Amino acid sequence: MSEVAKILVTGATGAQGGSVARALLADGNFAVRALSRNPDSEKAAALRASGAEVVGGDLADRANIEKALAGCTACFGVTNFWEHFEAEFEQGKNLVEAVAATGVSDFILSTLPPVEKATDGELSVPHFDIKAELETLARRLTPGAAFTHVAFYYENFFYFTPPQKQADGTYAFGFPQGETKLAAVAAEDLGGVVTPVFRDFDSFRGRVIGVVGDDRPPADYAAVLSRVTGVNIRYNFIPREVFAGFGFPGADDLANMFDFNRRFIPGRPADLQMSKKLYPAIQTLDTWAERNRSALTALVTG
Repeated sequence: MSEVAKILVTGATGAQGGSVARALLADGNFAVRALSRNPDSEKAAALRASGAEVVGGDLADRANIEKALAGCTACFGVTNFWEHFEAEFEQGKNLVEAVAATGVSDFILSTLPPVEKATDGELSVPHFDIKAELETLARRLTPGAAFTHVAFYYENFFYFTPPQKQADGTYAFGFPQGETKLAAVAAEDLGGVVTPVFRDFDSFRGRVIGVVGDDRPPADYAAVLSRVTGVNIRYNFIPREVFAGFGFPGADDLANMFDFNRRFIPGRPADLQMSKKLYPAIQTLDTWAERNRSALTALVTG
């Protein structure tokens, strides 16, 4: 690039936005304006210390987004279903419309595939389907945009699907994935994939970049976690109906997601190859687990 591009990153103190902001700053060829609802947080302070301009803002306020976009030539946008649920669509709509209104030329929006459409209405996964609707809107209002489809986070083994102690003293995790490969990635690696896209944006206009660090059956994930922690951890297939009945917020959503993966996504080898090409240092499950050995071990021994 002949001059430094200023990029607005939304959700900059969250998992995806934070990863992108840090990677762009580390690259040294971009100026980063970080949009955060918590501009006085420790994470925001760390971004400032790394060279970012941090501004307060909320995706619920389109005028605020347009103000944050002023002077930017690019934007990375991400919305958060698990924080806002159905209100996610309105927030994403505000962002897309603000990008269109301000004429920002290089726009990457984090979205996901449309489960309800792909299954002829059999399955509904709101945290996928809302992002798919936003992708459709962005393709209409910002036709030069690109999109990321980020795989299941390795970090979910800490939060959504941690190994649980069984009656026999072993540990297990389970979900409705069956033996179908599950694509996954470290959330912190998204920025490494996105940064080279911003460097050569014209080559990616209109494209979906699948962000995948590993792609293997769930039993393989259990084997890696067992090896790293020294604790016997196994994977159990849990039927969709059983998982959906667990009763926690989003249980039905996640049950349908895994069932969709099991039946309709046999693997993501092309996305894995592209992610490795864009970011050769992207972590496999083995690499990530080794780096997080202490925390994973504490999860099953503490």
